[in-house]
Amino acid sequence: MYNNSMKLLFLSSLMMGTILSISSNNWLGIWMGLEINLLSIIPLLTDNKNMMINESSIKYFIIQAMPSTMLLISILLIQMKYMIWLEKENIPSMMIMSSMMMKMGAAPFHFWLPEVMGSTSWMNCLILLTWQKIAPMMTLSYCIKMSSFTFTVILMGIIVGAMGGLNQTSLRQIMAYSSISHLGWMISSMVISENTWELYLCIYFLLNIAVIMMFSSMKLFFLNQAYLSGNLKMEIKFLMMLSLLSLGGLPPMLGFLPKWIVIQSLIDNNMTTIMFLMVTFTTITLYYYMRISFSAIIMSHTENSWLMGIKINKSKMILSVMTTISMLGLICTSSLMLFY
Repeated sequence: MYNNSMKLLFLSSLMMGTILSISSNNWLGIWMGLEINLLSIIPLLTDNKNMMINESSIKYFIIQAMPSTMLLISILLIQMKYMIWLEKENIPSMMIMSSMMMKMGAAPFHFWLPEVMGSTSWMNCLILLTWQKIAPMMTLSYCIKMSSFTFTVILMGIIVGAMGGLNQTSLRQIMAYSSISHLGWMISSMVISENTWELYLCIYFLLNIAVIMMFSSMKLFFLNQAYLSGNLKMEIKFLMMLSLLSLGGLPPMLGFLPKWIVIQSLIDNNMTTIMFLMVTFTTITLYYYMRISFSAIIMSHTENSWLMGIKINKSKMILSVMTTISMLGLICTSSLMLFY
């Protein structure tokens, strides 16, 4: 009872910090909201029974303290009007962008994200991949503009997200590298339009919830556990594959819809080079999504008789609802293509 009350308290303050940050009209309010958010998630990441989770919470706190300091220094530099040469070089703006990218785990400030996610629970992973990205993304949208720095960040995000997940066996770290790749797409859409990246963020949240709830309910943490899922019914495996491919952005799933809008917007703004590179490297991410799915569906292996009694009613219900939503992307995408 005490543990649940504590989690509810810190979860409420976590949400309050994010809402304060995105609704503030000054930089100090944004910084305060981010600090409340940081101090609220640390107790949620800790666990007295698992020292590895405690280690990840300490790593998270140390890493997140650095961009908070950088943001505060950037705010002070903006307020010091006599440092005109800094404004001309856009140094405070680049410092704010860098601090926000470090907070949400975008490349090249991504090194902490796979490490922290690799040793925490699925529910904490869900918070890190969804709610914790809202405030930094909103703050980043205030000062972002297309430059060589932004171009490098977008390209590095796509490349790191594609290459980093290839040799991973931990599903949590694969989801972390998937997040890095999606952040590259969201930052590129942020340069073009506010509505585009917000739509991308909402659909990304939905698909992440579907996949992480699936892994959590089936208690899958590593790739080799997918081999032991041969005792699950074929429809469960098929739904799992559809959810993963939708997260990867394979047409005509729902996950393809925001990417299609971003591609069209980049072409309209004569940014075909970065669009071509993004699409090319994003196809690599589909490989490790299909590797998870096919290891459960196609690979032949010995089935253990003591696993035949696994109850999957809860998993099946979650997967059915989420995959139905993902499959609506077929209707949405087709309709948009007809009326465009």
